[in-house]
Amino acid sequence: MSDYLSSLLIWTTDNDMQLNTFKTKEMILGRIDSTSTPSLSTLAGPIQRVTTFKLLGLHLDDSLSWTTHINTIITKASKRLYFLKQLKRAGVPPNQLLHFTRQ
Repeated sequence: MSDYLSSLLIWTTDNDMQLNTFKTKEMILGRIDSTSTPSLSTLAGPIQRVTTFKLLGLHLDDSLSWTTHINTIITKASKRLYFLKQLKRAGVPPNQLLHFTRQ
């Protein structure tokens, strides 16, 4: 991976770009022992190794299972349903509850 990172850094320099190491993440997929794999780093700083991250609204984890993404959606839906329940208890008419569901 360090060879690919070096190639990427050369490409970014040649194209007047810069790699943002604060936003760049490294994730090891599969059954590779992550403790024996060296961490990636650049002159600007190390690249953070993560086990899960959000990419274009999809929550990915290192086992490529849907558990993390589904749990996130369930949590978000539960919060919104609780909010709607509180509004209904406060006496908000059902036709106005539709305005609070769209976000």
